Amino acid sequence: MATIGWAGAFWLARMSRPAGERVVHRHVLRHAPARILELGLGTLVRTERMLRAAGRAAGEVAYVGLDRFEGRAVTDPPGVSLKQAHQRLASLGRVRLVPGNVDASLARLCNQLGQFDLVLVSADNDERHLERAWFFVQRLLTQETAVLVEPSAGAGWKPLPRGRIDELAARTVVRRAG
Repeated sequence: MATIGWAGAFWLARMSRPAGERVVHRHVLRHAPARILELGLGTLVRTERMLRAAGRAAGEVAYVGLDRFEGRAVTDPPGVSLKQAHQRLASLGRVRLVPGNVDASLARLCNQLGQFDLVLVSADNDERHLERAWFFVQRLLTQETAVLVEPSAGAGWKPLPRGRIDELAARTVVRRAG
């Protein structure tokens, strides 16, 4: 498994571009998550860097990435194919990639996935699908799980408090029942 040295860790945490992703890298280097869930992979640059940093910090990393891959619409941000993602990420840990919209994928796999140490929610996700996914995301968390959200493409990543996740999940349940 490919990892980074101390100089690479310093560069990721303090000088990497885009600057908004430094929050993700610093979190990974400080907290050494062994199980990571990412909703929306984009071009994989962030994911590759993050998994290398996690490999340095935690050793063996279990990673699950959900993305539309070939199902991207023309209006969606750029991304990679499922095959390209497998090729680029396979050496960085135990990687499981799931194609499809995040809500349908999580509904199908939620009971199989277990709980995660870190959950990343990219701005690349379709807001309608993400709204319906919070109910399932909530079930994948422990009290120590960190959830980082990218509010808009290119903006810095922000932690999402557990109380807010519970609110988003409850809204989903109310909409379904209502």
